This record gives sequence, structure tokens and C-alpha cells, in this order.
Amino acid sequence: MARSFLFPQDSADPATTRLIAAAAQFTGFMKGEPGPALPGWYAPQGDNSAFLGELLVALRAAYPQAGPAFGAVRLWTNLTWQPIYLAFIAVHVHGAVPSLLGLTQRRRGIYVDGYRLRAEAQSSGTTEEMLEGAAQQLRALSETMLEEVNALAKLRPIPAQRLVAERVLSLLVRLARKRPDLSNEQTRALAQLWLGALDMEGRGELEAVGAPDGTDVLIVRRKGCCLDYLITPDRLCSNCPRQDEEQRRARQLADAVAERG
Repeated sequence: MARSFLFPQDSADPATTRLIAAAAQFTGFMKGEPGPALPGWYAPQGDNSAFLGELLVALRAAYPQAGPAFGAVRLWTNLTWQPIYLAFIAVHVHGAVPSLLGLTQRRRGIYVDGYRLRAEAQSSGTTEEMLEGAAQQLRALSETMLEEVNALAKLRPIPAQRLVAERVLSLLVRLARKRPDLSNEQTRALAQLWLGALDMEGRGELEAVGAPDGTDVLIVRRKGCCLDYLITPDRLCSNCPRQDEEQRRARQLADAVAERG
């Protein structure tokens, strides 16, 4: 992937600041700042055993009834959500992709929440080129993260990939709702590009359901489970694959219609 001429080398600092601001605006909750890792933070290619061990202990103390599988899934989703969000926003909102090896993460209790990003040159190009570059980075990063998780709690690759796919597809649905110019067909095409570039074809999909106003609304059909039902067995996520398909679609459609207002 060619280096960007949009942000020359001497403008890496403002480019990084703009990406962090774009992530905060798009989500309303991402908290980032430019700079290297601080002591005790998760750092790619670093020794993260203490960081992950402390997070797992905190999760088990908070949810003793949930069991070891839940702890493994929560380790994974905590580690991966910020890199996925930042890679996606870099491609579709910001328009240039940073090095995700420069992304470090903070733990707050049972959550990984907050990040720092080194100010380095970013890469731009067509959407397809940026998407491919971002996905390649996510694949490499997630492989290492899965190894780190499995050193403490067992999580198989396919369930892990399904959770990543669901996150990306959910972001595409969010993007489409913010951009009326993006059709369902275009959104589905982007979904195929992302899942293909991540080598996660079939790990999740977008489906259309008819809304009361006669339009088709895209929702995410998950293939994997977050295991939150182990905490709240009487309440399933609206898109939980464990529930009846008709009920799932109805709940997701209701959520989508409410979000559209």
C-alpha cells in the first residue's frame, strides 16, 4: 500500500490528532490521545501478561458465576474492540490508515477503555486499498492477541473470528445509518470486502428486514455469541443467535427503527 501524500511526514502529529477526534465524534465514547504507551498499558509486541492477568482476575471477581469461557471471551472483546473501531474509522471516516502497532490500550477495572496512538505517517488511497491495508494489520494484531488470550484462558479461533466479524458488520450498519447516500447494496458490498480481507468469510452477515415504512433495514446476523447470557440468563442481547430467528429479527428491527427516530 503506497504511502499517503495527503499527510506528509511532517504533519503526522495533526493527522493523528484528526483521527483521534474523528473516532470520538463517530462513536461518542472513544477516548484517545497521541503519544506512546504509558506504564502498565497494553502494547503490541510487548509483554502483556501482567495486563491480561490482572484483567482476567478482575473479570472473574466481578462475574464469578459466568465461568472460564466467559472470561476468555471478555478478554478477547476487550482487547480487540478499540483496534477494530480505529481501523474502521480510519478507512471510512478519516481517510487514512495509521500503524496499529502504535496503538496502546488502557485498562479500567474490568474494561479496556482508552488508548494512545503514536504520531506516525499514515497511508491513504482508494477505499479498497485502505480497507485491505487496515484488515491486514487487524489480522496480524488479532493473531497475536489470540495467542496472548490463550496463554491464560482458552478461546478457539472460529468463535474469536465470529466476534470480530460481528463488530465490523455492526460498524458498517452504524456507518450506513449516518450516511443516507450509502445504499444497502453498497453496504453489503463493503461487508464482503471487509470479511474477505480479514479472511473471515461466513463468520457473520448482513440481512435486510422490512420496516413499517416499507423500506429495508440492514441488521447483523451474528454467527457467534458473546456469552453475556451467562451473567443475565433471563435477558438475551437483541441480536443473540441463541434466540428464535423471528424474535431476533423483530427485536433488531425495533432497535433500528428507534435509532432512526
